[in-house]
Amino acid sequence: MADTALHRSPLAHARDRLAAATRASGGAVRLAELPFLTQVNVRLDAKSGAADALGLPLEPDTAVREGDLTTLWLGPDEWLLVGPPGNAGRLEDRVRDAAGDEPVAVTDVSAQRTTLLVSGSRARDLLAHGCPLDLHPRAFGPGRCAQTTLGRTQVVVVARDRPDAGFWVLVRSSFAGYLTDWLLDAATEYL
Repeated sequence: MADTALHRSPLAHARDRLAAATRASGGAVRLAELPFLTQVNVRLDAKSGAADALGLPLEPDTAVREGDLTTLWLGPDEWLLVGPPGNAGRLEDRVRDAAGDEPVAVTDVSAQRTTLLVSGSRARDLLAHGCPLDLHPRAFGPGRCAQTTLGRTQVVVVARDRPDAGFWVLVRSSFAGYLTDWLLDAATEYL
């Protein structure tokens, strides 16, 4: 289990700016980093017993939440398990146990990305400034996810399980600063 107290999040330098924009928007947008979430990439046959045992979603572009774990469908044989910080080893063991002798690839990618929370009454509008997805709730409502671009940056966008919970934007750590600047600039319309 990683001790996150010893590490600096990719957006630690932007925490105050994100909080200031949230306050200035009067609830229209809320921007915050959710640092150090556990992210485990899983590759296996969707028709395997392991996929069934793990309850992996088989419908494209779906996100399923069970307790503190969210499972994202990324492709026909690829999922991303997202949970609280420090749980990568436990999740990796769970996947390997379910797979048994079946072929599986399990990779801790927690350090690869950070997560931005984008919520508030204008969250969809803010994301729509730079995202090619149809973000209308009928097309991209709670429980949906997609690999896409936002502000010319590759991201995974997740519509949280409740409409008021907003979105997670998973972005590579090396692009997090750029995307944060882009979001803050786009959010000026709501400040």
